Amino acid sequence: MSRSIGYNTAKFMKASVLSLSLLVGLTSSLVQADEIDDFLRAEMLERKIPGLQLAVVKNGKIIKTASYGLANIQDAVAVDDDTVFSINSITKAFTGVAVMQLVEQGKLELSAKISKYLADLPVEWHNVTVKQLLTHTSGLPDIMNGDTGKLISNEGAKASWELVKQRPLDFAANSQFSYNQTNYLLIGKIIDSVSGQNFIDYITQNQLRKAGMKRTEEAGFSNLHDVIAHSARRYTYYYGAGEIANVKAIDFPEFLRTAAGMSSSAKEIATWVIALQNGELLSKPSSIETLWTPAVLTNGKTKGFNNLLNGYALGWPVVARHEHPAVAPSGGNRAAFFVYPEDDLSIVVLTNLMGGLPSLFIDEIAGFYIPQMKAENGFGLPPAIKTLWKSLESKGYEQAVQVVKELQKTHQLKLEEDELNTWGYKLIEQKKKKQALAIFKLNTYLFPLSANTHDSLAETYWLLGDTDKAVEHYKKVLGLKPDNKYAKKQLKKLKKT
Repeated sequence: MSRSIGYNTAKFMKASVLSLSLLVGLTSSLVQADEIDDFLRAEMLERKIPGLQLAVVKNGKIIKTASYGLANIQDAVAVDDDTVFSINSITKAFTGVAVMQLVEQGKLELSAKISKYLADLPVEWHNVTVKQLLTHTSGLPDIMNGDTGKLISNEGAKASWELVKQRPLDFAANSQFSYNQTNYLLIGKIIDSVSGQNFIDYITQNQLRKAGMKRTEEAGFSNLHDVIAHSARRYTYYYGAGEIANVKAIDFPEFLRTAAGMSSSAKEIATWVIALQNGELLSKPSSIETLWTPAVLTNGKTKGFNNLLNGYALGWPVVARHEHPAVAPSGGNRAAFFVYPEDDLSIVVLTNLMGGLPSLFIDEIAGFYIPQMKAENGFGLPPAIKTLWKSLESKGYEQAVQVVKELQKTHQLKLEEDELNTWGYKLIEQKKKKQALAIFKLNTYLFPLSANTHDSLAETYWLLGDTDKAVEHYKKVLGLKPDNKYAKKQLKKLKKT
């Protein structure tokens, strides 16, 4: 898996993905076709995902499982219900549960300083708390090189550990959120110390076996380094030239396997979620509440990866919102599951494509069970945007500027540039490019001095095939930001066409 693919293999892989419309139906033949199957097949084609697994939990029971496409393109091996997928940083959710189990046992305190449990740490690190490690708010330097995805020393794990201890803090603890693998390296060491077991053995004994996760236990914690039997290969388009390729194997040391490295199936993750919510893994309801409560920074706000995953709890990213909030572990840009506590619903989607980003469409799957959650019904829009959406749905998107003028007379309507821009791109995802164009036009009207609004409008004109208008607005971007490299690059492309 770590070697680059040859020409013939690459050619076959490309042909396989192009014929995905046939392949995605192969392994779901035992499942009665429904709207979700159709939706997922369409998403796989749109995102060029070779293989995918689904599990849905409602009211404490698995009500749907399905497998689609290919686990291994080169050998035409179909995904089945026993195929395991790399889940990468979803591993951190298991680590968070392990910590809370130790808290329940009285062996660990979230608010305690890490120096209470670990010796031989730099003095600057002593006041960092266990909770700050779990929530990526510690300010510790990262043992991984963010640019390369490798350890910070070419001399290996031990040298990297010694080097990271010499580096200064990145920021004052709890002042920022910064995703950082040093945090979970230390959590692993703490679990080892207070449990008296290696953290892998601890999680296996106290979670995987309790939840009956046989395939997950067999796969272990080393998929980023080792080949795992009956597992989906990992693919990506990130390496350039638009061709699908195998993800390169990572030299991931054992001390970082609390951060990533597990493999599992959608069905086994679903059974684990059920066990967690049924009190089989944590005995106190307050423990789950603590597990899923995002850290609040010193500025009083939560912070996460993006506008959707906008908070981070104890190994669990959080979707904090008024309607249908969720906790949402995700990993490797290819695997995710959302738990909707207020709706007693959980949805697991695992793919073998780095860049498949199931976190972006799991809410839409939830919409098949909870219609209010459909994007077409305005779900997920901020309050001001939802007010605007209701009016535009009845009066027409081409009237956007006039509608806003009217609404501003009758409502205290404050529209944010970023929120409008995000909505515009959501409309593009929903294949509503003309409606998106109207929103981006509105954004340039409201924020005419923003290069970003003109960039989004130019991109949408380009998607609609209006080259002249695209050129016009990329030029406006350069008028506002003369050093914008992307606009220059796009103008060169457009001039050629």
